[in-house]
Parts: sequence; structure tokens; C-alpha cells
Amino acid sequence: MKSPLLSLPGAVPAEAPDEGVAAHYGDLFREQRTLADGTGFVDLSHRGVVTISGAERLSWLHLLLTQHVSELPPGRATEALVLSPHGHIEHALYLVDDGETTWAHVEPGTQGDLIAYLESMKFFYRVEVKDATGDYAVVHLPAGSITGTPDGVAVRETAHGRDLFLPRSGLESFAEANGPAIGIMAMEALRVEGHRPRFGLETDHRTIPHELGWLESAVHLDKGCYRGQETVARVHNLGKPPRRLVFLHLDGSEVKLPGHGAPVRLAADGEEGRQLGFVTTSARHHELGPIALALVKRNVPTDAQLIADTTAAAQEVVVEP
Repeated sequence: MKSPLLSLPGAVPAEAPDEGVAAHYGDLFREQRTLADGTGFVDLSHRGVVTISGAERLSWLHLLLTQHVSELPPGRATEALVLSPHGHIEHALYLVDDGETTWAHVEPGTQGDLIAYLESMKFFYRVEVKDATGDYAVVHLPAGSITGTPDGVAVRETAHGRDLFLPRSGLESFAEANGPAIGIMAMEALRVEGHRPRFGLETDHRTIPHELGWLESAVHLDKGCYRGQETVARVHNLGKPPRRLVFLHLDGSEVKLPGHGAPVRLAADGEEGRQLGFVTTSARHHELGPIALALVKRNVPTDAQLIADTTAAAQEVVVEP
């Protein structure tokens, strides 16, 4: 969906996977500082919105998701994953329940496949799954924001801020009353700084939760069985994941950032060396300069100097080897 806020002064459209909202509104670093200071909002109206209602919604979701949600209190935010039978990540959901309905926002364009899976698993449970993307738009308020929440709006409040599920018809009036609008690039830079993975960027078809540190926030290790749970338990108890997420400080003298999928190698081996991983997200940070997240083989030494494509990179450990 194309956001009406792209008509605001200075708006520059974002590229995949964030088409439909603004990358920035003319001053990327100012927008980052504003967001870090707890001011403004980020238009996330391109994200998919899924609602699940019915008396058995939480007990049913508990059987399908990696997170413990059967007794999720109203208003408590959580994250959860849908895994393949082999434990690979297929969906990431950002959830909150309001006492009557469970709200989730997901990566742009993924709600159709998620809903198809959920519908296939309904069986005799009294639940209703709906694609609410056409009716509701997600807006992010940073931590520390004093902006009020409109009455009747579902809210996910976390340490990083609040996600509001606004009626889509009220998006423009909300923006007019609660600006400035902040582009998605500013939010992404702060996400990379915070080492927070994003489905579709930090993941590929074989990613398991252990590789990204998602065991801490999106997986409950003591809950009952769900699809992919055997892999989660086996790797956690008996082994190590094959790859690990790292944070990269990139050489600031380079003009171009390494893009998603750019190869990561040992600096000592040069640009023709064996590929040990790939860049997942890169960004320009208002304080740290050029930074990135990357997924590398577990046995890459934690003190090794790396190159991301052609850019020198110093690593910080996110997931322990």
C-alpha cells in the first residue's frame, strides 16, 4: 500500500522491502537524532496487519507459535515466530492482545502466506483470522515519546517504543497532529545499532532462531510442542547453530555501503577469499557512521578483521559462537 504521507514535504520513497512509505523526509541524520530523542513518529503503514479473534485465539496460537501466549495478558507486547518443520524461520509476528482480539503486524506482503497457514490450522477451534491491512495502519512512536494514544487503538509497548494500530482513515490526521514524520531509514539505522534482527533481511530460507539471538525475545524454551520445536530444543541443548549474527563497524572512507547479500570475508584473505557470510542490513548512523549487521559462519574468530564486499569491517559479537 502506498502511504498518503508520501505527499508530505521532502518525502523520498523507500525501496524494497519498504516500498510504500518514506525512506526519509530530506534530512536522514536529523531524523535519526529526533527519533533517538523520543520525538516524532515513523510511518509503518506498509506493514501487514493480521487480527485473530474468538474465545480460543490464545490457546490456539500457543500451539502454532514459538512464544508462550496462552496466558498473554491484555496489553503485553510480545514477539513470536512461525517455523518450518525443520525449524527454519517462516514468519515473524509482533503481537499484542487487547482482551478480545490479538493484533499482529508482520513484514510487508507476508500477511497472505501467514493467513493461509493459520487458516489451514484452524480445524475445530473457534477463531477468526482476518487480513486487516486495508483497515489499519501501523505507526511507531519512539521510546520516551509523550504523544498520546488515541482512544480505542491497540498498542504494542516495548523498550524501543510503541506501535499503534491506527484506523487507516485516520493516518493523515494523526500525522498532522503528532509530527514530525520520520523516515524508515532512521528507524532502520537505530535497529541495526540495537542489533535487532528483521525477518527477510537477517534471514534466508535456512535461518534458525539461535543464529539471530531470537531465542531471548521470540522463543519460549519451556513451552509445549509446536512445529519446528524439536530443532530448537536439539540445537539449544546439544549443539551450536551453524551461523551467528554480528555487528559491523564499516570503514567510513567508503562512499557506498555494502548492500544486502554482499559477501563477508576475512580481511587477511582479501576480496578473492572464501565467503564466510553475507551482509544483512547496512545503514549510516548519526553517531557511529556506517554500520551493518551480517550473518557469518559460527567458527569465524570473534577478533578477526573482515571485509564486507570491498569495505573493511570490524566486528562486534551479537550471538556468541
